[in-house]
Amino acid sequence: MRAERLAKGAPLAGVDVVLADLDGVVYRGDHAIPHAVESLTQAQRSMRVGYLTNNASRTDVSVAEHLGELGLTVAPQDVVTSPQAAVKLLADLAPAGSRILVVGGDGLTSEVERAGFTVVRSADDEPAAVIQGFAPHVAWTDLAEAAFALRAPEGVDGIPWVATNTDWTIPQARGTAPGNGTLVSAVHTAVGRLPVVAGKPERAIFEAAIARFAAASPLFIGDRLDTDILGANRVGMASALVLTGIDGPKQVLAADAESRPKFILEDLRDLFAPYPAVKRRESRGAVLWTVGTAVVRHEGRAVTLDRAGSPVDVLRAAAAAIWGAGVPIYALEVAPELYASQVSWGS
Repeated sequence: MRAERLAKGAPLAGVDVVLADLDGVVYRGDHAIPHAVESLTQAQRSMRVGYLTNNASRTDVSVAEHLGELGLTVAPQDVVTSPQAAVKLLADLAPAGSRILVVGGDGLTSEVERAGFTVVRSADDEPAAVIQGFAPHVAWTDLAEAAFALRAPEGVDGIPWVATNTDWTIPQARGTAPGNGTLVSAVHTAVGRLPVVAGKPERAIFEAAIARFAAASPLFIGDRLDTDILGANRVGMASALVLTGIDGPKQVLAADAESRPKFILEDLRDLFAPYPAVKRRESRGAVLWTVGTAVVRHEGRAVTLDRAGSPVDVLRAAAAAIWGAGVPIYALEVAPELYASQVSWGS
């Protein structure tokens, strides 16, 4: 790879591996998100770029092919999927070569078979464990078979249950649709217990990526606070939230301490630009937070815009003010102009 000089203070400075989420970061539906392909291609000239996905319906090969069609250079080994992480967990819970009831599509089935297990679809086949992931064709009958297999007498743990991920939603070209978390919740309601989870925000998928790429200073890029950023934070990985997917300014301002990104990006071009410093100063009982030309004032309960700037710098300053207030956001009165004008990002 030909190294390129990065601007001082850019989010990519000092990074050896970029790890990117897919939906909402690289593409939405069948279409690439503006500036994503060009930015990731530029990053690839200086460092390794890998891709993490909670979507269990596709294989690493199909994901790599899709990314290639969008203009990226990606090999299957550059893609870390939640089924891969889930099967690693499964291998510690079920006997080698045993029968596994699979709820999901080819992305999950292929990994289960690759690990030497036998795939079954019915509880009558007496599986040693259940593994569950999203696929568009998953139906009530599939969820029922999982529930039947997981049923156990009171006081008995029952067979292991592994879920690839528990994302409540999944972005689609037509909008936001229910994700695997809704399907897992249906089985949970029927059997009264929870699965072991492999995908974001759990540690397994991030640890698998760190190991595969031998990453020493990785940066994870995601569009969701509750999966992408929370998961990266849990393993001590620097994180960037890009405002082209699920979560926008309102979610950023309300983020709890465990779900706050190191960087807030308008789009992936911001990876290469100097990231502006956050400056804090006190003035006559108020605290002023400055990013670029944007200034946000925190005085009493009120958080207001004191001086305008670019929308992303306003958001960065507002986040610093609210995160630094020491109280939950619902205890503050946040001016609508700190988030309302920016809701179209990522549309």
